Amino acid sequence: MQQLEVINILKKDLNFDDISIQKLKKFAELVLSENKNHNLIAKSTESSIWHRHILDSAQLVKFIDFKSLSLADLGSGAGFPGIVIEIFNKNKDFHVKLYEKSSVKRQFLIKVINELNLNAKVCGDYREQVLDSDIIVCRAFKKLEQVIQVSREIAKKPHKLMILKGQNAQEEINKTFKTRKYSYKLVKSITNDKSKIILMQIDFK
Repeated sequence: MQQLEVINILKKDLNFDDISIQKLKKFAELVLSENKNHNLIAKSTESSIWHRHILDSAQLVKFIDFKSLSLADLGSGAGFPGIVIEIFNKNKDFHVKLYEKSSVKRQFLIKVINELNLNAKVCGDYREQVLDSDIIVCRAFKKLEQVIQVSREIAKKPHKLMILKGQNAQEEINKTFKTRKYSYKLVKSITNDKSKIILMQIDFK
């Protein structure tokens, strides 16, 4: 799936406007340029950045309530999905926090935020921060069991959890939920028939 095809989906199915599309183009350019010096994304996925990274991240906007106050992206890396979500966002009170332990990647994220004039904040390792967002998202971060542990032990309030996962999502859920059950919804990814999005509500009881 090439850039024009992805842009068509972003506009028609996910309601990205022309301004957001232009910012996504600039973002993609910045990622590819920086990737020559630092490994932000796998070299093998550079030619498919619009499909593998941008669209994969963008599909989360369908499940996000932008009337919420803040969203945390754990292990943000090159900014997927956090930067893509913030580019879509139109609510000036909605704040995105990008948690990334790599100083090289943090510097890149700061550069992107400044150049695209985004309402986002770059934070260090999530274990050393206050995690108080209404929504927590992650992509290629940790196994589900570890994500839930982080979500329950470090997050300071009830929140929605959205996790982009590969074809082993159901297997991870079955393994993780052996000792404790959580209410969840499994949604098929629009970028890969075998990949899934896990949607959960984490409450403290």
